[in-house]
Amino acid sequence: MKTVALAAAFALAATAALAADPIEGLWQTQADEGAFAFVAVKPCGPAFCGTIVKTFKGKDEYQSPNLGKQIVTGMTPDGGGGYKGKVLRPADNKVYNGKASVSGGTMKLSGCVAGGLICKSQTWTRLK
Repeated sequence: MKTVALAAAFALAATAALAADPIEGLWQTQADEGAFAFVAVKPCGPAFCGTIVKTFKGKDEYQSPNLGKQIVTGMTPDGGGGYKGKVLRPADNKVYNGKASVSGGTMKLSGCVAGGLICKSQTWTRLK
């Protein structure tokens, strides 16, 4: 009986994880000072990481020094469709405690300090 209950618990947990919108994909960041980027979020070990693959100023692609930088690291599911990990802000080259929530074609990504009391957020749009 314990085996059946344990198997049911694992099946329920797996179903909940599959029900959450996936973070993996190609995302367009929110414009910041007229510039935005495409970030590819892929599995990296047991977590997800996001790397800048294209950068734009206005409508034109340009060669930003941030190309190739990993700006999302160690994002792991945190229950309820959310993720937690680390976020690099290229503007100040600092790493913040990060959290993300995905809903359909959008992702709200936040970088926080002071134990999560002060956060800055962006809304990214899924491209693929």
